[in-house]
Amino acid sequence: MASKMQTLDDLYMDMLKDLYSAEKQLVKALPKMAKNAQSSDLQKAFQDHLRQTEGHVERIERIFSDLGGSPRGKKCVGMEGLVAEGNELLQEDTEPDVLDAGLIAAAQKVEHYEIASYGTVRTWAERLGYNSAAQLLQQTLDEEGEANKKLTQIAESHVNMEAQ
Repeated sequence: MASKMQTLDDLYMDMLKDLYSAEKQLVKALPKMAKNAQSSDLQKAFQDHLRQTEGHVERIERIFSDLGGSPRGKKCVGMEGLVAEGNELLQEDTEPDVLDAGLIAAAQKVEHYEIASYGTVRTWAERLGYNSAAQLLQQTLDEEGEANKKLTQIAESHVNMEAQ
């Protein structure tokens, strides 16, 4: 049974659990994206982000262990939908260069979802006085932003042209 949301603290914990589930789903999805990417710089971007994502999982675990709680027990349906959308693309008979453009689009939707979510929980952590958690969440937020920029650079430098 879902717990009752009465305070900002409850909402904060709930959203962190959601993000934990999201990151765990991404840890499974990114290797598949890397394997299917045609361009080597896109493959490398996905592999690099996989390592970062594993770090994001650890940061959330650290936040919960500091509070004596567990990040488990929630399924992020938002990420589930985004991952399913990416998988749909892999089922299609897609020209490799076009697939790369599609993979970048799918990955950027994920990044934007995470940027919005981490920005919110970071702000809530600050408001609730969880200063070390806020710093950890800011680090993750910065990395998600960098990953998004990197994908834009790859798309604009060659993938979008090759896909035309």
